[in-house]
Amino acid sequence: MDTRQLAAFCAVVERRSFSQAADQLGVTQPAVSLQIRSLEKRLGKQLLDRSGRRVEPTEAGQRLYRSAQRLLALEQQLLQELGEEAEGELSGRLEIGASTGPGGTVVPIVLGEFQRRHPEVRVALAVSDTNSVVEQVARRELELGVVGAAPRHRGVTFEPFFRDEVVLAVPADHRFAGKTITLDELRTEPLVLMQEGAGVRQVIEDELREKGLRLRDFDVRLELGLQESARTAVLAGFGVTFISRGAIESDLVAKTLAVARVEGLEPSREISLVRSAGRAETRVARAFVQFARERLA
Repeated sequence: MDTRQLAAFCAVVERRSFSQAADQLGVTQPAVSLQIRSLEKRLGKQLLDRSGRRVEPTEAGQRLYRSAQRLLALEQQLLQELGEEAEGELSGRLEIGASTGPGGTVVPIVLGEFQRRHPEVRVALAVSDTNSVVEQVARRELELGVVGAAPRHRGVTFEPFFRDEVVLAVPADHRFAGKTITLDELRTEPLVLMQEGAGVRQVIEDELREKGLRLRDFDVRLELGLQESARTAVLAGFGVTFISRGAIESDLVAKTLAVARVEGLEPSREISLVRSAGRAETRVARAFVQFARERLA
């Protein structure tokens, strides 16, 4: 039911006059008359007796007036509560997904810092492959997604979130540690790769393609599923790997791993934020995205 019509009706009943009701509402008298006629037509009942010098509610009008007052009071309460919510302490739940790269490194830290700042917010992070995250966001099972690739999907939108540096990780005592090496030197070293379809692997394949090379041109010994698997293999001395710098930051600090630069390669990737197309953004999600952009800038 149109609460503007109810507000006009209540004003007429209280003022016993169309012109005074119009002054109270800040509209014209014809506008008030139109609202009342539309309300009577919808309900199929005469609500006001206009035959006397003053406008009086009919029996049906009196019943409607009592109920309309309650409804308008509830509307005012709702608007007040929404206004207080928009200005008060942030609270609620954030359901977010991330692919294995950012989901194992950057995203948990940023989420932890965000939750600490807003203790009334509850966060749930689901880590999966990129396609699964995108599908869950499209089905609105997750409000946001953070992925290292942007596969085409009608049900979602992608936007740049932050850049992820990709480095060649080697054991700390490796002959490549801290050096710039050539692609020919890299060919001589056992290479650990992530599984096909992984964002980091795609970045390296694209970089090599520009040089007229393929991964099969290198000594690939192991193909492992996740960044953590590749990291573990390098720590164990089974080879070197291209990996997100964020995934080995603690190892670099502990000096158990080191990085090397490959001449001619500047690998990095755009980490994307995924949203469900057409979904209204919650206050919690909006606050998190703003916080994360400032934190990762």
